[in-house]
Amino acid sequence: MLEEIKHVRETADLLHSEQQVEAAIDKMAQEINTALSDRNPLLLCVLNGGIPTFGKLLTRLTMPLTIDAINASRYQNQTSGGSIEWLLKPETPLKGRTVLIIDDILDEGITLQAIYQYCRGQGAAAVYSAVLVDKILDHEKPLTADFVGLSVENRYLFGYGMDYKGYLRNAPGIFACKE
Repeated sequence: MLEEIKHVRETADLLHSEQQVEAAIDKMAQEINTALSDRNPLLLCVLNGGIPTFGKLLTRLTMPLTIDAINASRYQNQTSGGSIEWLLKPETPLKGRTVLIIDDILDEGITLQAIYQYCRGQGAAAVYSAVLVDKILDHEKPLTADFVGLSVENRYLFGYGMDYKGYLRNAPGIFACKE
C-alpha cells in the first residue's frame, strides 16, 4: 500500500499551491466574517477531511462562535462513495442556532446535503456551508456551498484534508491523481 501511495504522490499534478490555498482560505474567512458577524454561529467540522480547512478558518474568524464536529462518510477510505454512514453527531444542541458546516470538498453533494438536512431536522435556525474546494461537474448538484475557496476540475483530488485511500490528507496543496 505504501508503494502505491508514494507513486500516487510522486506522479500527481499540483493544481493549487499551498500559497494559493492559504489565499483562498483568507478570502473565505473574510466572507464568513462579513456574513455571520452578528450570528454567534456553531461551526461544525466535517471529519476527517474538513479538519485542515476548519482549523485554518477557525483562527481567522473574528465573531463569537462555538465548535463541534460531525462525521458522515460515504467513502470509508475508498475512492468511490457508497451509502452514508453516521459515525459522529454533534453533542451541541442545534435548535435555534446558526450552523456553519465546514468541509474539504463539495463533490457530488450527497454527504453535505445529508448533513444540511440533519441540521435542519435538529431545529437549526439557519444552516450555511463552507468548502475549500467545489468540484466542477457536468451536472447539477443537490445544493451549493455558501462559501467556496477554490473551484477545481473533476479529477480525483488529495491534499488539505482530501485523501487518497485514507492517505495524503497532509499534502501541502491540492493535487490531482494522474488519470
